[in-house]
Amino acid sequence: MRVVIAGAGIAGLTTALSLHAAGITDVVIHESVEEIRPLGVGINLLPHAVRELVELGLGEKLAETGVATADLTFINRYGQVIWSEQRGLAAGYGWPQYSIHRGRLQYLLLDAVKERLGEDAVITGSPVTGLEHDGDVLIGADGIRSGVRAALFPDEGEPLWSGQVLWRGTTVTKPFHGGRSMVMAGDDVQKIVIYPIAPVDEDGNQLINWAIQRQAPETVPRGDWNRKVEIEKFRHHVAGWRCEWLDIPALVDGAQVVYEYPMVDRDPLPRWSTDTVTLVGDAAHPMYPTGSNGAVQSIIDARVLAHTLATGGDLAAYEKERREKTNAIVLANRQDGPEVVLRLAHERAPQGFDDIDEVFPRAEREAIAMKYKQTAGFVADVLNERSSYSV
Repeated sequence: MRVVIAGAGIAGLTTALSLHAAGITDVVIHESVEEIRPLGVGINLLPHAVRELVELGLGEKLAETGVATADLTFINRYGQVIWSEQRGLAAGYGWPQYSIHRGRLQYLLLDAVKERLGEDAVITGSPVTGLEHDGDVLIGADGIRSGVRAALFPDEGEPLWSGQVLWRGTTVTKPFHGGRSMVMAGDDVQKIVIYPIAPVDEDGNQLINWAIQRQAPETVPRGDWNRKVEIEKFRHHVAGWRCEWLDIPALVDGAQVVYEYPMVDRDPLPRWSTDTVTLVGDAAHPMYPTGSNGAVQSIIDARVLAHTLATGGDLAAYEKERREKTNAIVLANRQDGPEVVLRLAHERAPQGFDDIDEVFPRAEREAIAMKYKQTAGFVADVLNERSSYSV
């Protein structure tokens, strides 16, 4: 079987590695850009994605490159804790959770593809714009503006913008809260996510990723994913935010460069596949970056697709396994996923609280967290007991 993949991002590279590991070795990736560069900022790899990368033999590289997340804490703008939970191994998973620079993860995957499939396995400057291909299967892994998806659904149009914007940056600074924590702060108007994405360096610093989300003050171009902006455009939005163990305004001020992203997704599709063509990752199910599931679901797509093809299944079987599940996550993310606790806490206690349990019962917060884990497929016991996608 010869497989042609459109796109050398996280989805496409993981698909190539998964196919190779499953015994399908005649694989080529066509990438539109002339040179693959480590773009982007931080992402989170939840345990169900880390499991797949570990089973592809990349566990040691991940541990060297990223930060093993120990806990996730939701706070309001006054630094008061709304909800906190352990993550990764500390939460009973069989695999860690990692925070990592997207570009470094992409390079890690790219190096593995070249090592295992050969230097010629990735062809740059070679966009795929239609459904014609020289293989038995064409896999569209070419992102939210997928040429393969556009060929399957030529009338779909532009990505759908929520009206929200993300300002994203990284800052080199001292570790906070032990150096392995992920923090979500916010209310009903805006939120900010903060987490380290590189190990502590020789000077005792970490690279900290942060992203502010709120209603856009103006129209944001939907075609430019690397649009730089000045901090002065938005820093006033967090100027009064307080936290005893994290100076959020100083963190924002310390960034060397900041990018502005429109918060976009697409409506779930009624199908992904033909007999010889299918989609993975953002080409199949672009979603808001809520709950850390974009790259995660791409990795799982790749593993399920490779397992299906290697065990006698077809593209329809792969789609049946993945499409409804990922569509549910797209819709859940539109409702803020687990981050809805920020809005609810603000609505019930806009000036803060003395005891969170009095305004937001623990059982309700636990239920919100568990519901999203069930939707996104990372309930610890279920994941630990699931059979492997390795062939």
